[in-house]
Amino acid sequence: MSTMALSESAPRRESARWVILADRVIGHLVEVPAALLVVAELVVLFAGVLARYVFNAPLIWSDELASILFLWLAMLGSVVALRRNEHMRMTALVVRAKPSTRAFLDVLAMAVPLAFLALMILPGLEFAQDEGFITTPALEISGAWAAAAFPVGATLMLLVALLRLATVGSLRMVAAGIGAIVAIGAVFYAAQPLLHHLGNINLLVFFVGLVGAMVLAGVPIAFAFGLATYGYLTLTTTVPDQVLVGRMDEGMSQLILLAVPLFVILGLLMEMTGIARALVGFLVSLLGHVRGGLSYVLIGAMYLVSGISGSKAADMAAIAPVLFPEMKERGAAPGELLALLAATGAQTETIPPSLVLITIGSVTGVSIAALFTGGLLPGLVLGLMLCGVMRWRLRGKPSDATHRRASWAQIGRTFLVALPGLLLPFVIRYAVISGATTATEVSTIGVVYTVLVGLLVYRRFDWRRLMPMLVETAALSGAILIIIGAATGMSWALTQSGFSHALATAMASMPGGKASFLAVSILAFVVLGSVLEGIPAVVLFGPLLFPIARSVGINEVHYAIVVVLAMGVGLFSPPFGVGYYSACAVSRIKPDLGLKPIMGYMVALVFGLVVIAAVPWISTGFLS
Repeated sequence: MSTMALSESAPRRESARWVILADRVIGHLVEVPAALLVVAELVVLFAGVLARYVFNAPLIWSDELASILFLWLAMLGSVVALRRNEHMRMTALVVRAKPSTRAFLDVLAMAVPLAFLALMILPGLEFAQDEGFITTPALEISGAWAAAAFPVGATLMLLVALLRLATVGSLRMVAAGIGAIVAIGAVFYAAQPLLHHLGNINLLVFFVGLVGAMVLAGVPIAFAFGLATYGYLTLTTTVPDQVLVGRMDEGMSQLILLAVPLFVILGLLMEMTGIARALVGFLVSLLGHVRGGLSYVLIGAMYLVSGISGSKAADMAAIAPVLFPEMKERGAAPGELLALLAATGAQTETIPPSLVLITIGSVTGVSIAALFTGGLLPGLVLGLMLCGVMRWRLRGKPSDATHRRASWAQIGRTFLVALPGLLLPFVIRYAVISGATTATEVSTIGVVYTVLVGLLVYRRFDWRRLMPMLVETAALSGAILIIIGAATGMSWALTQSGFSHALATAMASMPGGKASFLAVSILAFVVLGSVLEGIPAVVLFGPLLFPIARSVGINEVHYAIVVVLAMGVGLFSPPFGVGYYSACAVSRIKPDLGLKPIMGYMVALVFGLVVIAAVPWISTGFLS
């Protein structure tokens, strides 16, 4: 019996070795170019800033080249994210399933992307071929150079998905997962005559039923959007498949979204160069001695760091490892730490340069500079609400006698150490307002500033960490951008179906005018934020709802701030909020420990959101 077992396991071990080898080969082939593309984007955009602002000789080709490279970065970054299993997915129900069910859902989570990618490679090649007849205006090269990124990236992701399926489950489980997808596809295909008679009810079937089922099953959000949109267009319309590729390409290649990877690398550099630690040290010197002082430091530090990194995951990762050990030593409960970290994540969603604000600007046409200005005071208002809850919870407790009040000399020293970091948000804001850079280019100013501070001021720059940081930037950017691409395709399908007109008519005719529209929007985006996260929800519904807000007389910046904060509340609210589980991962604290403590913070955030919605001046008072 043992001999038979050995003979059966040997082929498996050999197969596993080949899978691991192939995975490593693809990793090297993709990660290095993706990292170099991040560097290339920085160089191209910063060169454009220098040429225009310093030498008064604009590079007319810089934006065009950056846009082409950006699409390749988005697709290769998506490959890296899939290989690392870092595509955004909702796993709140998956982790509660029985082990056998969870294993099947993990297989399904990889089989669905495999199906979508297999269906999209041929349309992607046809789209690239069609784009080959177009010549770019500045570089005068074929449009196929940019369009080829989609089929190349899709093919590489297909290979990665196949390798992942070979490792996530047994052969029987993989066969069951693929068989389930084929069976469901066959049922939809057979029902095609019926679907043609359903009209807009198909929107519920595909974009509510099918998307909802896939998202709850833990399928990566981008591929759930993509497969549902493909099914809707193929089975209920006569629209060619290449159109979906074109819409995804358009969504991912918007130049304004270049701020996504550049602000992500900025956040990582800020942590690596010691800027984050210096900021926290200054706040500790101010408040470390008071009752619950480090909790106030956490709220203030998240506010400051959010104004630098633009990435919520980077914000939490920069602050929690610095503060949590000291807070635990002072007796803070792990659940309380987790709850406060998640609550500050929601509180700081509008602090510039928020990626969600950048996305809103890109899909709705609202001024990003105005959004950046409008987002500062609402974040401060919510911060004060959280401080009020913290003060109420700490009533009656003694102050921290183990840490004396810092002297003015100590506060001055920590202030001087933190000054480069404190200046960074102002440098970023001044660069945009003065016209020296666009909202996209300003991130390059922040990156260059941070590198110089690390090298010349703090003298802390670990060159060995640079390559992993660039790869991490590409992966996170790819995971975000492919969601934007898929959501753009879905949004286009919803618009073409007449859904947007029907929604506009229904919401514009609601009794109560502005107040009722804002109330319904808050409720809707709290739900959307908990399921879809901010970026895909904005891309899907921003183009539909912002024109309605304008028609009922709501200021666009005010509406954007309210929407983003509502999504933030949903995103960081358990049990479904994905952001809450990100906070769990960063803090290494079990999710159930924070469920009770976070309720008070969420009530405060909702109350603050109502105040901000009722008082537009909080969002618009400082707009010029």
